[in-house]
Amino acid sequence: MSRLSPTGRKALLTLHLVTSLGWLGTDLVLLTLGVAGLRGADPEVVYPTAGLLVTWLFAPLSVAAWLVGVASALLTPWGLLRWRWVLVKFGLTTVMLGLVLLLLTPRIRHLGELGAAADAHLRVDLVVAPSVSTTLLLIATVLSTYKPWGRLRRAAVPATRRAVPAGRGA
Repeated sequence: MSRLSPTGRKALLTLHLVTSLGWLGTDLVLLTLGVAGLRGADPEVVYPTAGLLVTWLFAPLSVAAWLVGVASALLTPWGLLRWRWVLVKFGLTTVMLGLVLLLLTPRIRHLGELGAAADAHLRVDLVVAPSVSTTLLLIATVLSTYKPWGRLRRAAVPATRRAVPAGRGA
């Protein structure tokens, strides 16, 4: 796969940071709405707002962050299957994306439609799910920052770069 220029890599990194931070920020807003709803804020305002937020911002940002992350892995020297931290982060965000699209988004939309008629279980979901996903997004951020664990496997040394025995070559 072709690699990007340094300017292209910086642009892709910037896009990845913007979409990922947007995902995290939107997650924190959902958590704030969930806590406000449990603490007595108007459910006719809180839950429909959460439904709109998850539909128009949270789910699209999660997809965008995942896509840009995959593009970053494939188009930069990091690769998708070279480093353990990249693979763990990819697995983590892929599971999160699935949960966001298949479970969280439909539940929060439903909660938004119910408003004040929502039961306590649905209301608690708007606190628990964003708490878990915020934690996982923070773990992904730590992985990106510290890059632990090293390579998955040693890269083969190309024939042109193999060491020349002493006394031979230039």
